[in-house]
Amino acid sequence: MLEDIKESILNFITSRIFVLVVIFLAFFGIMMSRIFYLQIINGQNYADSFTMRIKREVSLPGTRGRIYDRNGQVLADNVLSYSVTMEDNGTYKSAREKQSTLNRTVLKVIDIVESHGDNVIGDFGIVYQNGSYTYTQEGRALLRFKADIYGYSSIDDLKPEEYVATADEMIEYLCGKKKFWISPDLYTEEQIKEYKVPTDLTPEQILKLVTIRYAISSNSFKRYVTTTVASDVSDATVAEILENQSNLQGVDIEQSSLRTYADSKYFANIIGYIGKPDQDELDTLKEQNEDYDANDLVGKAGLEQYMETDLQGKKGQRTIYVDSVGNVLEVESETQPESGHDLYLTIDKDLQIAVYNILEQRLAGILVSKIQNIKQYVPGAHSSATSIVIPIYDVYYALIQNHIIDTSHFTADDATDLEKSVQQRFDTQLEDAISRIMAQLQSDSPTAYCDLPSDMKNYMSYIVSDILMGEDQVLMKSAVNTEDATYIAWAKDETISLKEYLEYAISMNWVDVSGLDVKNSYMNSEEIYQVVVDYISSKLTTDSKFHTMLYKYVILNDVVTGREVCLLLYDQGILEYDEETVGKLRSGAYSAYSFMLDRIKNLEITPGQLALEPCSAGCVITDPNTGDVLANVSYPGYDNNRLTNTMDSAYYAELNRDLAGPLYSRSTQERTAPGSTFKPISAVAGLEEGVIRSTDIIHATGVFTEAYGSPTCWIYNQYHGSHGNINMVDAIRVSCNYYFYEVGFRLGGGRSTGYSSDRALAALSKYAAMFGFDHTSGMELPESDPKISDSDGIRSAIGQGTHLYTVSQIARYVSTIANRGTVYDLTLLDKLTDSEGKTIDDYSASVYNNIDIADNSWNTIQEGMHQVAENTAAFKDLNLTIAGKTGTAQQSKSHPNHALFMGYAPYESPQIAIAIRIANGYTSANAASMAADIFSYYFDLTDKDELLNGSATTATSAVIND
Repeated sequence: MLEDIKESILNFITSRIFVLVVIFLAFFGIMMSRIFYLQIINGQNYADSFTMRIKREVSLPGTRGRIYDRNGQVLADNVLSYSVTMEDNGTYKSAREKQSTLNRTVLKVIDIVESHGDNVIGDFGIVYQNGSYTYTQEGRALLRFKADIYGYSSIDDLKPEEYVATADEMIEYLCGKKKFWISPDLYTEEQIKEYKVPTDLTPEQILKLVTIRYAISSNSFKRYVTTTVASDVSDATVAEILENQSNLQGVDIEQSSLRTYADSKYFANIIGYIGKPDQDELDTLKEQNEDYDANDLVGKAGLEQYMETDLQGKKGQRTIYVDSVGNVLEVESETQPESGHDLYLTIDKDLQIAVYNILEQRLAGILVSKIQNIKQYVPGAHSSATSIVIPIYDVYYALIQNHIIDTSHFTADDATDLEKSVQQRFDTQLEDAISRIMAQLQSDSPTAYCDLPSDMKNYMSYIVSDILMGEDQVLMKSAVNTEDATYIAWAKDETISLKEYLEYAISMNWVDVSGLDVKNSYMNSEEIYQVVVDYISSKLTTDSKFHTMLYKYVILNDVVTGREVCLLLYDQGILEYDEETVGKLRSGAYSAYSFMLDRIKNLEITPGQLALEPCSAGCVITDPNTGDVLANVSYPGYDNNRLTNTMDSAYYAELNRDLAGPLYSRSTQERTAPGSTFKPISAVAGLEEGVIRSTDIIHATGVFTEAYGSPTCWIYNQYHGSHGNINMVDAIRVSCNYYFYEVGFRLGGGRSTGYSSDRALAALSKYAAMFGFDHTSGMELPESDPKISDSDGIRSAIGQGTHLYTVSQIARYVSTIANRGTVYDLTLLDKLTDSEGKTIDDYSASVYNNIDIADNSWNTIQEGMHQVAENTAAFKDLNLTIAGKTGTAQQSKSHPNHALFMGYAPYESPQIAIAIRIANGYTSANAASMAADIFSYYFDLTDKDELLNGSATTATSAVIND
């Protein structure tokens, strides 16, 4: 037995199987020892470092270059501040857990930030106003925003339903399953409890949450890049964030550089602001520099945009290793960024501020002189644009129409008793107005439009233009036949009712209700009409524009009194509370009319806020010897600090709906006819073409019978008079229309070869182009293209026809007259330096054209302009020789005329040239008065504190007829 066992063992040992077993055991032992080494001896070390390492390059932004005025005063700077940032760097078991956790964290951060009086970012294209979400942009900018939200690189990729998506639909999409899981409907009751999903968020809270979530999602492909949630926060916010950091996944405090603007409202239209680029902007910037990315802050407007690549600086680079979820494991290397270049402008800061204040004071003075204690202005049979007055009731309504008084606050929890009372009365009036409208729409014998009272006419017009032809296009603009007899009866003749018009529109298939919430797809005409009526009723109930319109009649009918409107200014903190003044208002000892006049006189309520006519002005001042722009003022301005870094979208929306148009440059974008300021060009054209000599005498009768319509001179219109025998210098001095009609007539062939309007226009165009009116002024800002008149050669000679120019273009023109022929491309740029002050680029205005005309031509127009100034009341008391030309451009008989002045001083050796336009400024005497104040300031001819006293300057009673 034992022998058998030994033999078996021996056979096994000598077999191939034994060898394999030994080899297997050896490998097993090695493997076990290795596992022991890895897991027991060095297990913790390997566990700590067992994560995927991915190499990444992170850009470090450089400090943006400063912007200075010509004297080295800072206009744009950078300040260090603390920002609350957030990274999406957590790990989650499911998408639902991730989204709910991020939402909960963001809401907690919002609570902390706002509890200390700070604000989270509001840089989003949607705001919540008057009970609904609204886009802050329109046109292509809105489509670009939609494309970004839906994740498209091109606007053309938008689907039809996305193209027309409303702001409410956009918010619903962002709150849904495809984006941020904010809607509680996406969770079960158990999940709501488990993930602590908020179910009672207000629309405002939802918007803030969406705004931050969208900003974070923009960095989702770079989870190691932080997103700014709140900037420039207080020490209290910093402390609380850091204290709670362990419970706020990915939230941190970072030191950052913020762009700030000194005296922002004066320079906003020049400097602009910075912000994150949209895809179109980013694509354009990448063509210049591949280093740009979506998280950069870039110039969005003004010189910040024009000089972007110089101001931006050079980025640094940090090489890091991140794990598979974006956590930073190691910083391998770092290259420091370089500061951007500093930009010096030709602008004189003190002059710019002074001119802005002069414009505001003078505008306030015009308003005060025109406001009367009446309800409505009713023009008489012989009324003109200069006789228009402003009823005080228009002033009361303006405070609501231009949203100075916030009517949405009337329903707030903290609304005052007066606010609540006004809201109650308004609700009653709204119900009554809608009832009256519905009665007309459902009447068997509705009233023709022409026979309706004025308020109902406005309501009916609004229903068609804004409700039915608005966003939903129930009445399809493209389908309406404007040559149809029934359309003409409604729109032009006004002889039918809205009901009759809509019934006809339905029969002609101009109405489309398919986009409305209707149950039956197949309806007859009566059923469609009822759907339209119900739609109108529903819309009017909630439409904020209609509500604003209704307030006009609420005030006009004294349902809400002027005194109550004045008191609302204190209730809403628009005016600083003054117990004595409020007491007098309440008791009636201080009338609402006197109160409002005093507030306007003291500039506590500004022309820009009221947005009445006039409420705006533009002024450009140049050095005519160099082409440098010393001041470029657009009134009213705005606070570009609230648009820069991260945009305050609610403020941007306010600016867009502001009727005074603060985002619209009155100096470089607003175009009007030049009026009589164009006459010197006509004079040069006549002299140089040889159709008239400066010494020739024209017998100006007041009515020019050689032209179609027999145009008249201002002196004939005013006094049935004429200028009689007159030469060119005197014609410029008195701005004789008849004389320049004759010049235009002769340029067109006149009595010698037969008049041709085209020939006259060609001659005027030739000389207008010589003076630069065929191109923008050269300023490094967005500028509207000029338009040289192409209609009616005779009237074009006095600055009418179809001439359209900006103040900046007129400024170049008058600078050319001052320097006798050098047409500069105006510039705002002086020099570019590095951070140590070394000049990199030295800018100067380029020459656009040199005008070669006879000395006699220059002498004639300059002497004529000198005599204009000598005979203008505004300049009488100035110890300064001035040359200038006034101009009046008529818009319509229902609006005050535009007022213009251009001039230069000193006459003998010009140092500055000025161009001013007051939109709807009544008379050019008002523009001349502004110029007189500017000359006084610049040449130090009066006490500057007295000149800039912060109150309305009494408007001139003089009227310059031109």
